[in-house]
Amino acid sequence: MPDIREARAALTRRILDGEGKASPSERRAAFHDSGLGEPLEALVDKVARHANRVTDEDIAAARASGLSEDEVFEIVVCAAVGQAARQYDAALSALEAAAAGRG
Repeated sequence: MPDIREARAALTRRILDGEGKASPSERRAAFHDSGLGEPLEALVDKVARHANRVTDEDIAAARASGLSEDEVFEIVVCAAVGQAARQYDAALSALEAAAAGRG
């Protein structure tokens, strides 16, 4: 089985540094859930914290700010992957702390 860390690093490199319609700085800001202006900040925060609550209106607001559909899609993907990475890191830390407590 391949190492998940390698796959995760490749995915992160691709979405942050690969070709895209959204600027690399916007993609990085979305990944880190920080540094975007409205309405993107609200959309990225909602994707990261309450993805099930994202509405057509949230997407329309991002589009109305001048972004293309592709740019909005890339920013949403970066926000989701960034949040997943933070949750994964937190879970690994918790497992390591629990294992250390047993040793």
